[in-house]
Amino acid sequence: MNSPLSSVPLFHVGPVPVAAAVVVTWGIMALLVGGSVLVTRRLSLVPSKTQAAFELLVDAVDSQITETMQMAPAPYRAFVGTLFAFIFVANWSVLLPGVEPPTARLETDAALALIVFVAVIWFGVRAGGVRGYLASFAVPSPIMIPLNFLESLTRTFSLLVRLFGNVMSGVFVVGIVASLAGLLVPLPLMALDLLTGAVQAYIFAVLAMVFIAGVVADGRPVPLQPSTPQNDQRTPP
Repeated sequence: MNSPLSSVPLFHVGPVPVAAAVVVTWGIMALLVGGSVLVTRRLSLVPSKTQAAFELLVDAVDSQITETMQMAPAPYRAFVGTLFAFIFVANWSVLLPGVEPPTARLETDAALALIVFVAVIWFGVRAGGVRGYLASFAVPSPIMIPLNFLESLTRTFSLLVRLFGNVMSGVFVVGIVASLAGLLVPLPLMALDLLTGAVQAYIFAVLAMVFIAGVVADGRPVPLQPSTPQNDQRTPP
């Protein structure tokens, strides 16, 4: 097995090397896009079994967003659902013979963490504007601005390290045991690796929701207090 910190190119597109992780990532993206097109092409009020199953998945995503973020799920459904689906399928691609999960490669996990970092900025600016997003770094006090900015960087790095460490370690352990003990002995480890992959996809998506919810709540503009008879101190004519 090659080092996860190095990539051996399968072929070149001009001067650009293309590694196996990139090819697998393209395949997963094509699978998800093609599957979503097929599922949503013929939606009906009386759902088929396939449509009903995917509607349950969407409902589960909405419920998780509502419970985690305490917000309406519609603005975040596509991002969170796609993020979870990609990581889940990528982690489980180890089931295919000769395929190494792209999430066991540092560059893939760095790209996913960077996507979350940009998404946090995007949702924060969309919720409160540029001024509101920048003001979120001053919560609870302006003296916290440097620490809050540093936190936004370190939590992105923690996403990378958590996903990379768990997936890569599982692949290495299964590979080593398989090389020493044959094919049947590592089966329990493979089952545990699949469970770990599913859990890591869930944790990654939940942490992304927590980061987005934090910046959206902090950057949301404060509404003006409405005028009421109790706080209206104007002298009557």
